[in-house]
Amino acid sequence: MEKSFSESYKAAGVDITAGYKAVELMKRHIARTVTQGAASDIGGFGGLFEMDLTGIEKPVLVSGTDGVGTKLKMAFLMDKHDTVGIDCVAMCVNDIICCGAKPLFFLDYIAVGKNYPEKVADIVSGVAEGCVQSGCALIGGETAEMPGFYPEDEYDLAGFSVGVVDKSKVLNNKTITEGDVIIALPSSGVHSNGFSLVRKVFDVENADIKAPREELGGKSVGETLLTPTRIYVKPMLALFDEVTVKAVSHITGGGFYENIPRSIPKGFGAKIERSAVKVLPIFELIAKTGNIPERDMFNTFNMGVGMSVVVAKEDADKALEILRANGENAYIMGEIIKSDESVVIC
Repeated sequence: MEKSFSESYKAAGVDITAGYKAVELMKRHIARTVTQGAASDIGGFGGLFEMDLTGIEKPVLVSGTDGVGTKLKMAFLMDKHDTVGIDCVAMCVNDIICCGAKPLFFLDYIAVGKNYPEKVADIVSGVAEGCVQSGCALIGGETAEMPGFYPEDEYDLAGFSVGVVDKSKVLNNKTITEGDVIIALPSSGVHSNGFSLVRKVFDVENADIKAPREELGGKSVGETLLTPTRIYVKPMLALFDEVTVKAVSHITGGGFYENIPRSIPKGFGAKIERSAVKVLPIFELIAKTGNIPERDMFNTFNMGVGMSVVVAKEDADKALEILRANGENAYIMGEIIKSDESVVIC
C-alpha cells in the first residue's frame, strides 16, 4: 500500500497516506484489546470473531450502537481527544449488559474533516481503553475523511458492540414484584448525555471552562464535563454469576423518568428516595447556573446514578457486597411499588 497515492484525491482534501499512518499509530492501542476469539487484523474488509459457546445452550446475540453526541464539542474546546472513545464504548456496552449479555467485540466509526493521524490515534486510544475496561475486543472500524462536510478540526465518533447471553439467562422483568429493592451504581459525572443543555448552561464556547472551580473540588468545568462514562460490565457480570437480577437500567438521556421505566413492567413503579440519591456536584452546579427545576434535572441527567439494578429484598445485601467488591460504591436508592406512575421521586 506504500505505492497507493492519489495527488488528485489529496488536492480534493483526502490524504490516503494520512489514513495509513493513522492505522499504524492506532495498532498498539488495538493490541491491548485482543481477547480470545478475536481473529482478524485491522485493515481487512471485515472484523472476525470466533465465539466460545462453552456452557451456553442457546446463544442469543445482543447488539448496541451509539455515539458520543455533542460531548465531542467539549473535546474540541479542551483539545483533549483520548477519553471520548471510552464514552463511545460505554454507551454501547452498558446497554448490552442491561440484557444480561457479555460484550464480545466493538467496532468504531470516526468521521473527520481532515485526517490528523496523531489525533485519530488519540481517539482510538480511548476506544481501546473502553474495550479493555469492558473486556471486549476492538476488531475493526472505519476512519472517513470528509472535507467540506466537517470542519478540519472536528470529527464525529460512533460505534457498535455485540454481546452474547444464554437465552435462559436473558433478564426477565416479569419476576419483579412489590418490595423489590432498587440499587444505584454511581456515575462518574454527566457521562455522555444532556450536553446540548450543558453547553447552553455554561456557554462553553465563550466562557473560561478551563478555570478551576471551588464547587468542583478545584477542577475546571471543562475537565469535569470530559470525565469519561463509567463502564459497568465487569461488576455486573460478577453480580449475574451469584445473584438473580430482575432488571437493569442504563441511565442515559432522559434521566430517571425515561430510563428506569424501560425495565419495569406495567402496573409497577420505581419509588426513589430523593435523600438517598448521591447527587454529584456538577449536577448541582448545572441546576444552579441554569436555574433548572429539579424535575427537569432528573428527566435529563443521570444525577450521579449511571445504572440501576432491581433485586429481591432478600438478595440486596449480597448484591451490594458483590458490587462493592468489584469496585462499585453501590447503595440502595428505592424500591418497587404497585403504581400507575412509573417513577416516583419523594
